[in-house]
Amino acid sequence: MSPGKKRSQDIEALVFETALKLFTEKGYFNTSVHDIQKEAQVSIGSIYHYFKNKEAIATAIYSNLITEMETAIKEIKDSRHTLHDRGRAVIDYFFDLAENEPNAMHYLLYATHKEFMPEEKSICASPPFEIIREMVREGIENEEIRNMDQVVASASLIGGALRLIRLDLDCFLERPLSSYVDEIWDCAWASVKK
Repeated sequence: MSPGKKRSQDIEALVFETALKLFTEKGYFNTSVHDIQKEAQVSIGSIYHYFKNKEAIATAIYSNLITEMETAIKEIKDSRHTLHDRGRAVIDYFFDLAENEPNAMHYLLYATHKEFMPEEKSICASPPFEIIREMVREGIENEEIRNMDQVVASASLIGGALRLIRLDLDCFLERPLSSYVDEIWDCAWASVKK
């Protein structure tokens, strides 16, 4: 890879990381492109070289995070064969993401994306969550869980874990998030199992 190409990838990654941090700390509407430029210590021209405007930065961040999550959840679906094992792995993945990349999880769960990205699907309608609903549908068909509405079953399996993540991001939990995984999974599975 040429030094120029590496440098351009570094700048783009730095803009992503900085914008994500600022969107999380200050909010999308309270962050300007100049704030991103100042924090990242790059020229304003280099930002506009890659992104048309702040909305394009926000959209690119959202798209990248959704794509990464979709890849991880597809891998979970392909490598495990029961809804029980898949659901538990999804919760492990979400908790790991929240603990290791809290800004990413914060951006996905807290940002009101429709306000500044009206063309994007909501997080619940995004591909990763479509895969989760597909896993639930298969679990119902295979009689692993009760025959119930797929949206209700998906919310029952994953909703409590997402709520715990929000509580962790709000610094409400007294213990590390990962210490709750067994208990939240037991509750989630009990809500849908036959």
